[in-house]
Amino acid sequence: MKNIITIGGSNSKNSINKILAEYTGSLLNNVQLSKIDLNDFELPLFSVDVENEQGFSEGLKKLNTIIDEADGFIISLAEHNGAYSVAFKNAFDWLSRIEGKVWRDKPMLLLATSPGERGGETALNIALGRFPYMGGNIIGSMSFPSFFENFKEDEITNAELKATHLKLVNKFQNAI
Repeated sequence: MKNIITIGGSNSKNSINKILAEYTGSLLNNVQLSKIDLNDFELPLFSVDVENEQGFSEGLKKLNTIIDEADGFIISLAEHNGAYSVAFKNAFDWLSRIEGKVWRDKPMLLLATSPGERGGETALNIALGRFPYMGGNIIGSMSFPSFFENFKEDEITNAELKATHLKLVNKFQNAI
């Protein structure tokens, strides 16, 4: 059975990106989902000085092992002021110090959402440009707009978005 990691790229306890990533994962067949909450990994603010003085934290080593053991990723990125959230960027920076190809060339479904009409599109575009250099084998991507209007009672309510999303899920399922 394939082990698929879901990551909501935020440290919010009520992250809509975590909800979207986990919902997406729940639509896959015959997989084991490992739901990553960035709050579960103690990571100091990235600094070369901290790395030189303290090395890699136990939280980072644990997160790196989880990523190593994954067969694929569903990541939904939060957008903070037009970029990744600081929690995601910090984890990403630390992980890149252990393994430059952070995503290990494993299949990835890349999402982003927000309460607004653009649905985290700017952060998603940054990742689409950057992740392939970091071992991101991006099978598909989607910006999911106006989360609270289009996702209710634990499902996508907008028929067009639902159809697009399901096509991506099927494409990802075939890739893993």
